[in-house]
Amino acid sequence: MAGASRKELLGKVYKMIPPMLESFHKGQLGRVAVIGGSEDYTGAPYFSAMASAKLGCDMSHVICEPGAGAVIKTYSPNLMVHPYMRQSKNLASSESIDSVSSEVVGMLSRLHVVVIGPGLGRDKLMQDTCAKVIQEARKRGIPFVLDADGLYLAQTQPELVQGYTECILTPNVVEFGRLAKAKGLKVDELDPTEQCSKLAKAFGGVTIIQKGAKDYISNGTQTLVSEGEGGLKRSGGQGDTLTGSLATLLAYRKAYLDKIWEHDGSLDAAETLALAAYGGSAITRECSRLAFAEKGRSLQAGDLTEHVHQAFLNTVGEKESK
Repeated sequence: MAGASRKELLGKVYKMIPPMLESFHKGQLGRVAVIGGSEDYTGAPYFSAMASAKLGCDMSHVICEPGAGAVIKTYSPNLMVHPYMRQSKNLASSESIDSVSSEVVGMLSRLHVVVIGPGLGRDKLMQDTCAKVIQEARKRGIPFVLDADGLYLAQTQPELVQGYTECILTPNVVEFGRLAKAKGLKVDELDPTEQCSKLAKAFGGVTIIQKGAKDYISNGTQTLVSEGEGGLKRSGGQGDTLTGSLATLLAYRKAYLDKIWEHDGSLDAAETLALAAYGGSAITRECSRLAFAEKGRSLQAGDLTEHVHQAFLNTVGEKESK
């Protein structure tokens, strides 16, 4: 697959996208949650969850701080917002790390995929809660995507993700350097085409999307390069569209692997994970290109949200209803 062309790879992504069938019921095409959202950062979890929704997942949740929840609910009534997270200063005397984390972990049975990090912040209680969620998600085999302050967990407690192949990390250049340092790798001494592979291998086969002028995607054994044209404005928050897109594609992957519709089953679990990562990158880059063509220098993260569906149509394409 590593030598496949962009067209061939997107053709394979297309194969794992569920068709729109009358026989499906609510929730089968994806139940996703974004965990993050602190008092200071309310946009990131919204952009991630909305990208998930716009790419077609059935149910898009945000699990966040109460202060963030009240704000995010005003952004859109389409998201389900759960104010279960707590920053240390907002922990009530009747609450504890266990009571908070048990409420968040209690959501996992209703979810196919979890995104951890958008707007999370570095507060210890928020981080510790997410660590418990990661541990429980691993036990249940639930895929998760780590970004932003979620990557701080992988940096400071690499054992949380070590060897878990149902995990995708999405570092930018600075975050990639920190993760490499945590693993004792000297990035400067590595060929750029091998950096991502070496780091993925050091983490025991997790999938890493190394964001940049080209996105390198690797699980340590095979590497894909996503280099579709993107926009030229590097506004903050574009990575949130990536995490949300990845989450929906991972949910579609589950639907494919569970064979909820008739297909030839030619793609296995490892290949479909790589395809979800590649597809998420391709859709986000196209989304950025479309938004930049429209907005130019004034582009903001929210401008990508409205282009998610068109970016999907342009890159992967829709299946005809039967």
